[in-house]
Amino acid sequence: MTEYFEIHARDGPARRGELRLADPLRTPALVDDVLVDGGSLWPEERALPAGDPASLTALPHRGFPAGTRTEVQDAFAVDVPDVDYPSAAVVTPETAADHPADASVLSTATGAAGHAERVLDAVLTVRRATPPDTALYLPGVATPRNVAALTYAGVDLFDAKLARVRGNQGRYLTTEGEYTLGDDRLDELPAPFPGEPPLDTFDREDCVKHNVAALESELATVRTRVTNGRLRDYVEGQARHQNWLTALFRLFDDEWGYVEERTPIYRSAPLAAASEDALRRAEFRRFADRVTSRYRPRFDDLPLVLVPCSARKPYSESQSHAQFHKAIGYRGHVVSVTSPIGAVPQELELVYPAQHYDAVVTGRWTAGEREFVSEVLSRYLDCADSPRVVAHVPEDYRSVVEAALDGRDLPVSWTVDDHPTTDDSLAALSGALAGEESYRKRTRQHRTLRALADYQFGARAGEALFADDLRVQGRYPKLVAYEGDEQVAALVPQYGSLAFTLAGADRALARGVAPRVEIDDFVPRGSVLAPGVVDAADDVRVGDEVVIEGPRALAVGRAAMSGPEMRASTRGVAVDVRHAEER
Repeated sequence: MTEYFEIHARDGPARRGELRLADPLRTPALVDDVLVDGGSLWPEERALPAGDPASLTALPHRGFPAGTRTEVQDAFAVDVPDVDYPSAAVVTPETAADHPADASVLSTATGAAGHAERVLDAVLTVRRATPPDTALYLPGVATPRNVAALTYAGVDLFDAKLARVRGNQGRYLTTEGEYTLGDDRLDELPAPFPGEPPLDTFDREDCVKHNVAALESELATVRTRVTNGRLRDYVEGQARHQNWLTALFRLFDDEWGYVEERTPIYRSAPLAAASEDALRRAEFRRFADRVTSRYRPRFDDLPLVLVPCSARKPYSESQSHAQFHKAIGYRGHVVSVTSPIGAVPQELELVYPAQHYDAVVTGRWTAGEREFVSEVLSRYLDCADSPRVVAHVPEDYRSVVEAALDGRDLPVSWTVDDHPTTDDSLAALSGALAGEESYRKRTRQHRTLRALADYQFGARAGEALFADDLRVQGRYPKLVAYEGDEQVAALVPQYGSLAFTLAGADRALARGVAPRVEIDDFVPRGSVLAPGVVDAADDVRVGDEVVIEGPRALAVGRAAMSGPEMRASTRGVAVDVRHAEER
């Protein structure tokens, strides 16, 4: 049972947590000063340590190197006792499930370091075999260059052993590489800390101190990045300094189930899309998946109007899109074509990350961008039933749209001659929609709310949640949904998500729409802690709107853990409660 490690923030698989010692340790962190080794059982039997609330005690163990056969590990297995002090168990990927403790120490770490697939397999196996509030410790592998990528993979604890060894060898470590003292090409220290001696007097003892300080400094940066939801942006650039680290985060990106489950539905930080690797991010892939599986187009009686994205978000607040909308005059269904997201229907322009990403604009699409966006747009067309397409896109978008339309019997009008916002192009856009009836403001409001419900809660949730007597108040984007005279939900413009009232939560439960969290016999105030959760839906993600139900209570709030993590955790806030009532 884990009692002394608690997670406070998540950024994909990366966590910022707290090792709850007498003097708490914020993670990811070095454990050199707090780790007490109970000793190896290979040379002799050892008594169970008394333990200390100020330390993390590694229980007596038999470590196995990478590649040890399973039957050998079974023959020399160690029973891990249940102790009442902060403890760590030395494990391999094969034995992790059998060794419950506050932290898992991966004995095969040094054999895996430098090999992306080995690290991937080891981390995935251990993280899936142990409770989510168990810390993962990789001993003997940390350098300033690799801790960001390893934290992104899901590692919580490190030590400075390798940094010290490198220092004693005269290797000067930085976040982008290492340098050798005495090398004629090193004519100055590339990353000195205040108080360090100059190069001509810099010795190996100084090198050890520098390496440890550089490692601690990088971990502080990583903790801040996790807290702010910006670690992935950092890793994309930082991991480029070593090929196996680039391979590592790309391999983890491909582990869709693992990464997506751990990635929040929204965050306050913008998403930087600075390279093709951004196309692999869980946030963008999830948006594209939900648009083409959950969301249902509701303007199928109108032409589909494809327009380019804009630098300003949401798109409707940009000058270019204001001109597009004026020319369209509510006579078509607008979908923005964009990298790295793919296709953004106008009803979903507020949804994270559609209004939160910042992409590098060169005017030239890469082959990877063209392939991704055309695939997403093609999948969108599969679920739409538009009578025709009006493609109001510049020349660099044309090949993307053509690839998506290939093999489809859809009439297409191309309305851009030079630039989308020229008078001639806008006139052509308006002319292409001549004869089409414009839809009413009320129609747009209703369809926007139902589209958001689809995206947020699942296919056809919009009709289930918002019945025919739906009434909408407010001005876009601050829309409030009523059934009769009772408010049931409101649109949160910041993230493009729906928030329930208690009345709306009750209706959502009755209609089988909202993600549900079942709690024990209490009325929540402020938050629901993980030990109070009886059950939670598998598809709940951090940031999701959830309905909380128990024998005595009905409540509504935002998930602070994924559903699987709620069920498996013994500590931490599971749901931030907004409204609650006793029943």
